[in-house]
Amino acid sequence: DGTGRAPPAGSSKNVANSALPVPSWHAPWKIRTVLSSHLGWVRSLAVDPTNAMLASGAADRTIKIFDLPRASAGADDALLLTLTGHVGPVRGLVFSPRHPYLFSAGEDKMVKCWDLETNQVVRHYHGHLSGVFCLQMHSTLDVLVTGGRDAVARVWDMRSKHQIHVLSGHDNTVGALIAKTTDPMIVTGSYDCTVKMWDLAAGKCRTTLTHHKKSVRALAAPSFQNTFMTGAADACRKWSGRDGTFLQNMTGHDGVVNDLAINDDGVAVSCGDNGVISFWDYASGYLYQKTETTPQPGSLEAENGVYCATFDLTGTRLITGEADKTIKIWRQDEEASEDTHPVDIAGWKKKWMAERRQRY
Repeated sequence: DGTGRAPPAGSSKNVANSALPVPSWHAPWKIRTVLSSHLGWVRSLAVDPTNAMLASGAADRTIKIFDLPRASAGADDALLLTLTGHVGPVRGLVFSPRHPYLFSAGEDKMVKCWDLETNQVVRHYHGHLSGVFCLQMHSTLDVLVTGGRDAVARVWDMRSKHQIHVLSGHDNTVGALIAKTTDPMIVTGSYDCTVKMWDLAAGKCRTTLTHHKKSVRALAAPSFQNTFMTGAADACRKWSGRDGTFLQNMTGHDGVVNDLAINDDGVAVSCGDNGVISFWDYASGYLYQKTETTPQPGSLEAENGVYCATFDLTGTRLITGEADKTIKIWRQDEEASEDTHPVDIAGWKKKWMAERRQRY
């Protein structure tokens, strides 16, 4: 202020400068490989615990398993096998971290357990009254969690096929869920615009988060921090994983968010119905790249929606499943540097200050 004295602790100038998070630099991403194998929209993806296999489920009712290293290189023999058995679009896939099993969920109300040594269904989990939209496995417990159009999340004992809990409380479809490993907790996102945090031991709702004004279709949690991210058409938001405290708005991805993924380098990805894929620095909330996916030649202009995204275990490959029936594998641009793609600090500060001034 010209007097040489520091501004008082509560002044807006001091708050703005002290709290501005500095974004880390990340290289931009670009498409490396396109896999055209499915005959319908690709709705779900999963990478196995050894990083050797990629499973994809689609609206053509099949599950395809690819050799991930070969698929990344664009080899013709990447497809290992096709699993048939669902009679509706396959909306959820997850590999078991400790068994040679793949779990799948579909709009046909079915939840199946596939034994990958015999390539057959060994278990069915019956109970959903309508389509199953999401599926997760707890990393330390042999527990499977599914959510669907019947507005509940169901917790299953993997071995006995018994339903342990019915987590009811949402008023609309449960579109996304994550199983937190730190304490036995499930987080569900619903089309009723709320996010609920559930105590897995008691089977009761701990907290309901009502900040979103649109359907919550996507959830993701990083491995390095006890937080999680929610995605809806109004904004992406970051929350504390302990008690659900709101931490940050991540605005800039305009449109319906279908899926979120976060890798260990702190890159968060949101993919949209309009074909836009946004890349964020997760720690600061800085949107550093916004790109539009390219629909396959011969497909309609409208078929550039992105339905699902996941990172492989190294975090160096991003795999997306899309409405043009392809699976695309993205890699970071190795030639990019901080000089060629600098962080827009001035623009970031301006946007951050404008959001800080808003009351909500």
